[in-house]
Amino acid sequence: MHLLARLAEDPSSAALFLDVDGVLAPIVARPQDARVPDDTRAELRRLDERYGLVACVSGRAGDDAERIVGVPGLVYVGNHGLELEPDAPLWAARLAPFLAGLDWPGIEDKGLTAALHFRNRPDEEAARAELDAIAARAREAGFVARFGRKVLEILPPIEADKGTAVRRLLAGSGVERALYAGDDTTDLDAFRALDGLELAVRVAVVSPEGPPALHESADLAVEGPAELLAVLRRL
Repeated sequence: MHLLARLAEDPSSAALFLDVDGVLAPIVARPQDARVPDDTRAELRRLDERYGLVACVSGRAGDDAERIVGVPGLVYVGNHGLELEPDAPLWAARLAPFLAGLDWPGIEDKGLTAALHFRNRPDEEAARAELDAIAARAREAGFVARFGRKVLEILPPIEADKGTAVRRLLAGSGVERALYAGDDTTDLDAFRALDGLELAVRVAVVSPEGPPALHESADLAVEGPAELLAVLRRL
């Protein structure tokens, strides 16, 4: 694709932004079991030597994203960009007692945010109904509650998302060319953050669970982490 070739012409002046789950790491039944394959890790190390910035922007906590990716030296931003916001710790102190009052197995507590997964629940329709009620309680407590790929996310009401994280990182790097690869609704914010750059490449990693808007907004669509790896190898 000509956009990839143009990006690779001057890698030291370009940035690569990559979501983790469903993009670098295949989706698995238990989030704690996710892992970036060795071939992808090797490619990330190569790209880190070539490009001005290689960053993983994840819904996970940043340290957990780094554990999953397993490549030191990359930039890791977790919790949908909230980790870069100064007011986030105030809401982290309110999140812990809220989560303690929930009756839901396997809450993924990320400190600043939480994820309540319902992938592989015996009755997903019933699980979704339970989560709708939890989402209502979260909103009453002042949090933002939103659904993603088989998950309910609970976040603080701070104007931060993957898009604000990408813009902050771009401002700090000074680059005017960038690629972003993502697979879910939250990645649309990051797609929009590339508006106005000299060169922008938006890659959708599509799946039956993914939002149609992501595919529609992308410059390039691939199916799964294996096909994304093929894209990375062209860079």
